[in-house]
Amino acid sequence: MLSSSQFERELTGAEPIPNAVLVREQLRRLLAHPLFTNSKRYPVLLAYTVEQTLEGNAGELKERTIGVEAFGREPNYDVNLDPVVRMTAAEVRKRLIQYYYNHDHAGELLIELPVGSYVPNFREPAVHVNGTSVVEQNEGSNREAVDSVALAADAGPGRSGIRAHQWATIAVAFVFVALIGFGIGRVRFSAPPSNLERFWEPMSSGSTRVTYCLGETVDAERQLRTLEPSFYAGLNLSDVTTLARSIAPLVQRNTAYRVVAASETEFAQLREGPIVLIGAFNNPWTMRITQDLPFGFEYDSNHVRRIVDRKSPGKRSWTLQWQVPNTKLAQDYAIVARIHDNVTGQPVIILAGILAEGTEAAGELASSPEYLNAMLQQAPKNWDQMNLEAVIETHVIEDHAGPPKVVAVRTW
Repeated sequence: MLSSSQFERELTGAEPIPNAVLVREQLRRLLAHPLFTNSKRYPVLLAYTVEQTLEGNAGELKERTIGVEAFGREPNYDVNLDPVVRMTAAEVRKRLIQYYYNHDHAGELLIELPVGSYVPNFREPAVHVNGTSVVEQNEGSNREAVDSVALAADAGPGRSGIRAHQWATIAVAFVFVALIGFGIGRVRFSAPPSNLERFWEPMSSGSTRVTYCLGETVDAERQLRTLEPSFYAGLNLSDVTTLARSIAPLVQRNTAYRVVAASETEFAQLREGPIVLIGAFNNPWTMRITQDLPFGFEYDSNHVRRIVDRKSPGKRSWTLQWQVPNTKLAQDYAIVARIHDNVTGQPVIILAGILAEGTEAAGELASSPEYLNAMLQQAPKNWDQMNLEAVIETHVIEDHAGPPKVVAVRTW
């Protein structure tokens, strides 16, 4: 006879629960890590959901129940006005992704919080494939579920990769593609290849399609400006603008691509071909891949977000500049990177700002021969055979990014 929690896991296809002692040991490791110790809410939600699942109460892990029992809310509280559980779960998912991406944790038991659920999954440690530590893939997984979250250039009729509330934003993206593709796409690359062609060559030279992975948290940035709570609310228009600009160099080469939402992107998808990551703090995959790079994104217990230079003495950093505190942004910073990621085994381009304006400036630099050439003047002549990462700044005028200016470049 199956227990109620076992029956639910059978229905949902969740992994069997490993030894509870091993799960609790792994939970203690997670809770002791700085990704969780610097917060009060994140350890509470993670510990509560793990313990309830181990005790056979997975069927009771609903938003209201967690709000009442884990966060002390009144039984009749309005979950729409107080999204503490959704907001905290989203951040816990990001931190779990960041934790397990670090090679130091490659052999540890995996605790995951699936999108759309508060019931954690527990899986055995990663296995090694071709010398690279990767998450063990379930060979019986439903590949149609993976494909259904993608918007590909070769997608068939009736297949939608983005939820219905995001259609309007995606429509705007392809309007930008048409306009920018008409302008930039009319430029014919000639021999010798231009820097723009050399920069995008890893994306367009292969036979596999390119995956564009976009961040989603519009309200995460509003939180910085208004101190309001943040939660997932669709795509950011600046990220969509960056998407449109970065697609343009591929349009003229007839390169196949797909667009996926970061929260619904699986690791298996990222191993299928080249990747373009758009957005930083609203895109957990960007946070994962940049955490070991010379330039990366960090934030402290006060949620001050910044770009850090991990290779410099004293760990110099760049952070937001405001005209009016938390309301009128004056200056943003972003990372533009072109690397080969050892974990996915794929070429990756990263266009990501601290806030949306920085991301927009990064997209402008990566699609403009003028700004790209200015960045590459600070790189070696054989930069296209190396990993390259740059920090750029942009002055914000009336909530729009100004011209990108390169402030630091590293190659390796």
